[in-house]
Amino acid sequence: MIMMPKPALALLSLLSIASAAPLATCPGYRVTNVRSGPSYLVADLTLAGTNCSLYSEDITNLRLTVEYQTDTRLHVLIADREQNVYQIQDNILPRPLSQNASSQTADLRFTYEANPFSFKVTRASTGDVLFDTSPSPLIFETQYLRLRTRLPPNPNLYGLGEHSDSFRLATNGYKRTLWNSEAPYIPQNQNLYGSHPVYFEHRGGGNGTGVTHGVFLRSAAGMDVVIERSDAGEQYLEYNTIGGVFDFYFLAGPGPEEVSKQYAEVIGLPAMMPYWSLGFHQCKYGWPDLGHVKQVVKNYSDAGIPLEALWDDIDYMDNKLDFSTDPVRYPKDQLKAFVDDLHGKDMRYVQILDPGIRYKSDYGPFTRGAEKDVFLKAADGSWYRGLQWPGEVVWPDWIAPQTKEWWTTEILTFYDPNNGIDADGLWVDMNEASNMCADTTCLSSAQKTRSLPQPKPVISPRAPGDGQHLGLPNRDLFTPKYQIANHYPTLSSRTLFTNITNSDGSTQYDTHNLYALTMSSVSRSALLSRSPTKRPFLLTRSTFSGSSRFAAHWFGDNFSSWADYRASIRQLLSFSAIHNYPMVGSDVCGFNGQAQENMCARWAVLGAWQPFYRNHADISAPDQEFYRWPSVAAAARKAIGVRYRLLDYIYTGLYSASKTGEPALVKPLWFLFPSDPATYGIDTQFFLGDALLVSPVVEDDAQSVSFYLPQGKWYDFFTHHRIDQTSAGGRNVTVSGVGWDQIPVYIRGGSILALRLSDASFISGQAMTTAEVRTRNFEIIIAPDQNGKAKGRLYLDDGESLDSSGKESEIEFSWNGTMFEAKGTFGYDTKGVLVQRVVLLDDGVSGNGQREVSGRWALTGGFTTNLYI
Repeated sequence: MIMMPKPALALLSLLSIASAAPLATCPGYRVTNVRSGPSYLVADLTLAGTNCSLYSEDITNLRLTVEYQTDTRLHVLIADREQNVYQIQDNILPRPLSQNASSQTADLRFTYEANPFSFKVTRASTGDVLFDTSPSPLIFETQYLRLRTRLPPNPNLYGLGEHSDSFRLATNGYKRTLWNSEAPYIPQNQNLYGSHPVYFEHRGGGNGTGVTHGVFLRSAAGMDVVIERSDAGEQYLEYNTIGGVFDFYFLAGPGPEEVSKQYAEVIGLPAMMPYWSLGFHQCKYGWPDLGHVKQVVKNYSDAGIPLEALWDDIDYMDNKLDFSTDPVRYPKDQLKAFVDDLHGKDMRYVQILDPGIRYKSDYGPFTRGAEKDVFLKAADGSWYRGLQWPGEVVWPDWIAPQTKEWWTTEILTFYDPNNGIDADGLWVDMNEASNMCADTTCLSSAQKTRSLPQPKPVISPRAPGDGQHLGLPNRDLFTPKYQIANHYPTLSSRTLFTNITNSDGSTQYDTHNLYALTMSSVSRSALLSRSPTKRPFLLTRSTFSGSSRFAAHWFGDNFSSWADYRASIRQLLSFSAIHNYPMVGSDVCGFNGQAQENMCARWAVLGAWQPFYRNHADISAPDQEFYRWPSVAAAARKAIGVRYRLLDYIYTGLYSASKTGEPALVKPLWFLFPSDPATYGIDTQFFLGDALLVSPVVEDDAQSVSFYLPQGKWYDFFTHHRIDQTSAGGRNVTVSGVGWDQIPVYIRGGSILALRLSDASFISGQAMTTAEVRTRNFEIIIAPDQNGKAKGRLYLDDGESLDSSGKESEIEFSWNGTMFEAKGTFGYDTKGVLVQRVVLLDDGVSGNGQREVSGRWALTGGFTTNLYI
């Protein structure tokens, strides 16, 4: 959350694109001293000729390590032999354990050429080459690494986030830069808030199948990933990094969902979120005082729009200081009473925290942190200082062990349920880290001296060259010769200076992209200390691979425009399906700028079909709560009503994702139709789970939409009208007259949905909170496929316990054409909630008719019912 002019795109330095002439002189490496076994290969790589030194000094001696870790995961590590070059610390991103699979039976095969060294990764079952570095020599310098792989023509590539570009990546003249950055307006073709150096490639098969594989580069280095065609027309993908090593994990799939699960095994499973976090959330930067906030809550109630959680931005703080409340506008006792009142209504409250801690002698969090030596230091040993919202700040070193103790104590004190603000969750922002200092001349440590606590003397935790892979000495940490295409002028622009040394001896040059990941890890740990038996809720703006283990994510400071409305779908697909990040969403109606009524109505509806659902706007933007326009209020009431009926379906997907890494919440069409080429580029539709195809209106101010309906049997979610798409392939469908409160959604044939009842004929009206939703009975919707069969699932627990073992229900539903069955485990006490009716769509007797059976089936054990008796 920061308002500043849109930065001009930094001009690419000629040094950032290596020309053909010097590259042709680079000798590459030769392979020696090969040692191998059934599940591994280790070899030395030695520079094969005269130093190339394009952008820095060549590293002469490398080590190649190949591990067949599982039948579907191949690990290839190319690192310096002395192990001094930086590698991500295992305690920050734990490595997966190898199961020592056999190279003879594994799905992926590694082969190499010895001089100059290149390697291929091949799919054993088909012989398809998935990764081939032979087009050009390996370059491994102290501050520049390059590796190029050959690709098939016009490949289907996805990932390499965070970005707002097309879901399927461009393949000609395209560059993805990974360097976490403040990114107002989420511009396209630029680096944004997070870095996820993973891509999926999907290859359609000619025999009615399609296969997918994944490539994860376990590197936090700033990098450009170039997708381009050579002068000869050959397609390639090329890594250009300013540090680190080549630490690859190749994932065999062969199905796209299998690749997602395999990727989750490498970076860690996403955290299971509390049930309430799936409700609707409201926030705004710029609310003037607590009285205004109370009025917002009342206005939602008066408008009949369910509001689950009220969020406070930095407005609640005293002079924008973390762990404080404004004594006039947000008096602590009144804010505490307000939060208690929300809890009495089964509502929730979330506050923001920023990493910048005010550099001030009478500010407790600073003085306590200084005493524990938790803040980052400048090169001269002084506290490193910059600018964030409260003014001059210092930044925590999240890698330092003592930082966790300090941060946890501050959170336990300020958010003490009895004497503090009993917040239900936290939101960490500005953690790229964002620094309002434009360059390295801002607040240099020599500028001022104050009578403030001084840092303890710097004692290096290591000696340069000691083999701990924490980074090489004697590098240019500000201006490396190879300049990645960062959208700010330099690496240190608007962020922490890259020459800062962390407590373990690594530098921000190497760990910049990990700052938010480590903050999220420490913050989640603090929340667990506060409530050890409950799932924490944490939201982060900046991310890296593995951040989903700790926090949900929103897509940052977008703009109130139709273009960013559309971009939210692309971002949703990338994070949910490719980056192992199920709990995500955009700022509904846009953060910056003035929301237009029709657009906000559409976005209110679209947002209800995304996992994280929050309306949020900047201080410079007009108020845009849903009740501000009659049409938007009507759209929101209807959309939230539908969402709340589906909460357990969404929650079940979230549970599956947290257990297996399955992208069970949101997925692209090609995940379910991998052999249909028409689905590969679609990024304006998505599946919610396996059962619901969501096809929103996407054109400006339109009330019609054309979308793709794949082969199969489909049912309109709202009318239950059946559509048969039985011919080979799918077809484009146009729906007209789509009201501002409507969105085309279709149930995929073969699905069973468990929905909460909300209509007045069964229970009194719309549930206003998720707690009320949980008291509602279920109805079962059966949507048979072309063979008359269907299946589904439902997960139930108390919605908040960190460990629900033995107290959860995992229920499998099936329909065989005449009999409906529910079976599984039934450990959760539903407190009287039961299945009240079963609805069969397309009953096979009356065309588009449906058959309903009412009853009272308890969810305490399995049951069956014959719908034709």
